[in-house]
Amino acid sequence: MSPSLRIGIVGAGTAGSAAAILLCRAGHQVTLLECVAVPRPVGAGITLQPTGQLALERLGLREDVASRGAVIDRLVCRRRDGKVLVDLPYGDIGPDLQGIGIHRGVLFETLFGAAMAAGATIHCGVKIVRSERAGPARLLLDDTGTTHGPFDLVIVADGATCELHAEATSVRATPYPWGALWLVVDDMGFAAERTLHQTVDRASHMIGFLPTGMAPGRDVPVVSMFWSLRADRLDAWRAAGLSKWRDEVLALDPRAEPILDTLDDLEPVLFSRYRDVVMYPWHGDRIVFLGDAAHAMSPQLGQGANLALVDAVVLADAMATHPADLPRALATYSASRKRHLAFYQFATRALTPMFQSDSRILAWLRDRIFPHSSWFHYLRRRMVRTMVGADRGLVRAPFALTRALGSGLGV
Repeated sequence: MSPSLRIGIVGAGTAGSAAAILLCRAGHQVTLLECVAVPRPVGAGITLQPTGQLALERLGLREDVASRGAVIDRLVCRRRDGKVLVDLPYGDIGPDLQGIGIHRGVLFETLFGAAMAAGATIHCGVKIVRSERAGPARLLLDDTGTTHGPFDLVIVADGATCELHAEATSVRATPYPWGALWLVVDDMGFAAERTLHQTVDRASHMIGFLPTGMAPGRDVPVVSMFWSLRADRLDAWRAAGLSKWRDEVLALDPRAEPILDTLDDLEPVLFSRYRDVVMYPWHGDRIVFLGDAAHAMSPQLGQGANLALVDAVVLADAMATHPADLPRALATYSASRKRHLAFYQFATRALTPMFQSDSRILAWLRDRIFPHSSWFHYLRRRMVRTMVGADRGLVRAPFALTRALGSGLGV
């Protein structure tokens, strides 16, 4: 029988709750520490790619989530003049593959509820700011000076602005200059199209419409609209007011009109800022990093929640493979994630400036290169494979996107 470990998880988001579920089921004593006093479903839409869906299947939660999501069959990105830059149908690499547009709050509710049901001890309103070694274990200290633990293993999953980055062997965390405005409203026909729509003008303007499934706590379908914005222009955007933004948005994509008609002011429009976190290895002495705390990146490829879910599965598999050797299990986790995460961090850094920057040259190159994917079969399939989250580099085999996970996402 595998030894039961005392495990402290910092952060009850996607990675933290998913890890808590799997490790509780494996017989470990899991304590989940969340800084928000009353966690509730917030945020906007995300796309659950096939890799994230397979991880949810391992958790036994795929159907619960999918039942409240919207089916996405393709991603289409157009220029302002209507010319298609990319049209990426999931069916290009698998007839049964599809994305699921889901409200981030629905995913949170499902994972957090399952973590409680699995037996995790949960403490909310606890902001962890430091970790210390205590003999063969670790302690966690919160911002009131209270000590939590000891734990045989600490899992850090508190997001891109991680409080425990000082415990990483090597880490660099920097903010992206660009972010996005988000607005979630009741769906206005977007779900029926089963498409994630994006429209761009140069690299400095981008709008998107994501069918988002059911709203948290309501059986009402919603759609998420996002608008690219450089962070240092946020105050000027607010000062200019709704009327100016409305004119700018509708000039780029008139489909936004019924969405903008729901607004009386800019208050419901939220701004998200993103960070770039580079770390390797993703573990240290009785500590391991998951999700955005380990590898936050621009959301250009929409992989954040999916990568976090895969992290949790891979860590649980590594610990099950080496039940009596925690250092080896953590080293296996880092080694297993290296190729996959390196590819997506590289791809995100390469693509993001083509869609979020002030560079006219990169936009010109994008507009001339990307349309060729529509007739160059290998390139289009490669782009779809990247979109679904399965790629692991130019020479390494992609994840097998099958319903029977086996060790496909594991070690």
